[in-house]
Amino acid sequence: MRNSFDFRQNSQPSSVPDDQALRRLIATSIAAAPNQRITFAEYMDLALYQPQYGYYATGSVNIGSEGDFFTSPHLGSDFGELLAEQFAQMWEILEQPTPFTLIEMGAGQGLLAADILSYLHRWHPQCFEALEYLIVEKAAGLIAQQQQQLEKLRLQPLSVRWCSWDEIPENSITGCCFSNELVDALPVHQFVLEAGQLKEIYVTTADATGEEIRFVEVTDTPSTPRLEEYFDFVGIDLMSGAYPDGYRSEVNLAALDWLNTVAKRLQRGFFLTIDYGYPATRYYLPSRHQGTLQCYYRHQHHDDPYLYVGHQDITAHVDFTALDRQGELSGLHRVGFTQQGLFLMALGLGDRIAALSRVNDPQGQAIAGVQDVMTIMQRRQALHQLMNPMGLGGFGVLVQCKGLTAEEGQHSLKGLSVPPLS
Repeated sequence: MRNSFDFRQNSQPSSVPDDQALRRLIATSIAAAPNQRITFAEYMDLALYQPQYGYYATGSVNIGSEGDFFTSPHLGSDFGELLAEQFAQMWEILEQPTPFTLIEMGAGQGLLAADILSYLHRWHPQCFEALEYLIVEKAAGLIAQQQQQLEKLRLQPLSVRWCSWDEIPENSITGCCFSNELVDALPVHQFVLEAGQLKEIYVTTADATGEEIRFVEVTDTPSTPRLEEYFDFVGIDLMSGAYPDGYRSEVNLAALDWLNTVAKRLQRGFFLTIDYGYPATRYYLPSRHQGTLQCYYRHQHHDDPYLYVGHQDITAHVDFTALDRQGELSGLHRVGFTQQGLFLMALGLGDRIAALSRVNDPQGQAIAGVQDVMTIMQRRQALHQLMNPMGLGGFGVLVQCKGLTAEEGQHSLKGLSVPPLS
């Protein structure tokens, strides 16, 4: 789930944005498609990424306290700084290569990149000097925000560039490819069980009643055999009798293709995925009979992807079993899987929280000298949100690697070590 400041607000907003232009474009795609329908994955792709009107493609995507949702970097610089600590250790494990390439995939508004770069520049200058920072982002509106954010840094030397996967040669990257809350926004196929059969959900248009375009769902045989093959792949038997008729959920085939694309570019280093989701056995619980698809609009969430088309986020949880197994097929090896809260605690989040509490020691006095009590309390609350197991702290962190020597593979990553008890 995306993060909203008030999850009790799940009613529909009173003001309805103008989404007719994108509705007409999607309707045109439906009319041109065989049987005048498209898969839900195709619909979701248009709603989020259509170059002119898609939610992420335009400059209107709104992330943060006044937007549709917020992510970990919106709670302050700590998330990015702690990730930077992990990246610095990865650079050491890889024997300090130059260049050391970080590829951020789906960089949002550029906040995370700014925090990582600023921290490495200050605390790990040698790593920063060796650094090449690449951003893979296909949403033009977000690229503009990222560039504006990073222009403020004034760091020298600063090697940052935006590129597509086609511009990155295979087996050319030594470093780490990473994403934070990207996979959840990749287009998913939706399916439903009907009379013991797997049916795919398609989107078509309703009979016209005036100028308004409405979308409706129809079910039919899957558009690709990969849907049925997926469940063998992740070890789920939908025909076991445990799943009720009408059971509905999602399959993220795009995530498998994405992971394979990234793995091909990585020659030596790490692959870090942070997102909300479950292993397949929890994702496809019989009791989770309506799947995980959620929509976010102005910090209100609901489950209707056909509202506010192009103006709301549409997401689905991540199946980490699928990413793990696809990684093995793509030449990656699993290093570890943990929760974000534990990952950040191992990297020093607990020390930061403790420092805010020590008001009588010199370090605590230094903090209190520049910040009033309210500011300290707000920052402390933000740090606790990063580790809250019912929220951001419960996100999954999957670390994979490729091309490490036997000696390099013996090193334990800080983020995957068990944090000491205080």
